[in-house]
Amino acid sequence: MKKIVRLLLILVILVAVWYLFIKPYDYVVRFPAKTTVGTINQSIKSWYAGIEGTKIIDQSQFDELKQQFNFGDSIHTYTWKIEALTDSTSRVKVYVKDNDHSFANKLAIPFSKTAIEKRSEATVKEFYDILNAHLKRTRVTINGEDTTRATYVAYTPLKGLQDEKAKGMMYNYSLLTQIMLKGKVELNGTPFVEVTHWDTKTDSIAYNFCFPIKKNDSLPEHPQIKYKQYHSQKAIKATYNGNYITSDRAWYALQTYAKSHNIPIDLTPIEVFYNNPNMGGNELQWKAEIFMPIKE
Repeated sequence: MKKIVRLLLILVILVAVWYLFIKPYDYVVRFPAKTTVGTINQSIKSWYAGIEGTKIIDQSQFDELKQQFNFGDSIHTYTWKIEALTDSTSRVKVYVKDNDHSFANKLAIPFSKTAIEKRSEATVKEFYDILNAHLKRTRVTINGEDTTRATYVAYTPLKGLQDEKAKGMMYNYSLLTQIMLKGKVELNGTPFVEVTHWDTKTDSIAYNFCFPIKKNDSLPEHPQIKYKQYHSQKAIKATYNGNYITSDRAWYALQTYAKSHNIPIDLTPIEVFYNNPNMGGNELQWKAEIFMPIKE
């Protein structure tokens, strides 16, 4: 009997030592989300950008982000861990630590509703509501395997962050339209983006904004415009509806779909656009077809 009591006492001491001195967080908030890991990742980044006194301190892992908040005299670290459950659902765990008052929080949490619990729940709920509002304004439908259309194109090569892509498109749409119209070049389809490099750690891309045209012997010359033959590719396809600023949500959906179906892909998406963002309108009626090339 004494041995059992001694073992239980040792176990209690070990648990207490782990809880008070080793456990890396003070509190955890959990929630489900009807979207992909990538969409949650990007939504966290765009949400924090509008909050004063916060910054991302580690984004080296795609499914884990570490964020720092300044709340008065306290600095809180939020570690977001995102787990894919299916192709279109995820589970999020947010581990919260008060960098300067962690020990006191751990002592108080079992006995009362502490300030860090209330603040953590309110902060995560703010993000949860923003995420769900965003999901209501976008729609991604996986269509399966398809082939992109071969065409000759006039294009402008561009670089920037993913969320700056729509701005680059809007400027160059006007440029390409004016130059092609002035040169009496016949268009041969809707414009599209050809991503040539995607850095998922920095959310930056290099891409060509392309206008399909009918080739002739007197194409207009311009320092920002180039010409080439675009060749068709086998790909998995999705249809995206929503603001083109966040059309990369379809990239992540295709990436998740490819992984779950063991389809080898190149992370160089092609986006074909059917609406002119300069014309405005209901964004859910904007349509783009998104292709992720299949490796040969």
